[in-house]
Amino acid sequence: MTVEAVSAGAILFRDTRGEREYLLLKSRPGDWEFPKGGVEGEEELQQTAIREVKEEAGIEDFRLIDGFRKEYDYVFEANGKTIHKTVHLFIARSFEASAELSNEHRDLQWRDYEQATNTITQDGPREIFEQAHEYLDQLAAENGETGEGKYLA
Repeated sequence: MTVEAVSAGAILFRDTRGEREYLLLKSRPGDWEFPKGGVEGEEELQQTAIREVKEEAGIEDFRLIDGFRKEYDYVFEANGKTIHKTVHLFIARSFEASAELSNEHRDLQWRDYEQATNTITQDGPREIFEQAHEYLDQLAAENGETGEGKYLA
């Protein structure tokens, strides 16, 4: 019997001296990933993503970017059960310079695009990350390269 599970999270970035950097978290099994976790109760997917960024990265001052939501799925075994998990990823902009490591992860790093692409260990999240980066490039080009409004959809 396969159990269905749903998670949500965010591809979190910050602007550092005009360069975008993305937050990656190293999970206990060793995969580099984005802040994400299971939907609790009647939460909407965006609410879950917001909660997980706060819990897993310790970041309070951030904003989800409108117009982007992608999903990937995978299957794994846990406690003798087959789990089919669907993960929904949003994009979020951090207005804080640093993040805090939660007890759910072994490490965290802010990476530029090339470094992040080479660090993300799973294909599904990497493909969505590449789409998110392109989406942010498009928003910045449409809204002008400078100022707080450059990532508004």
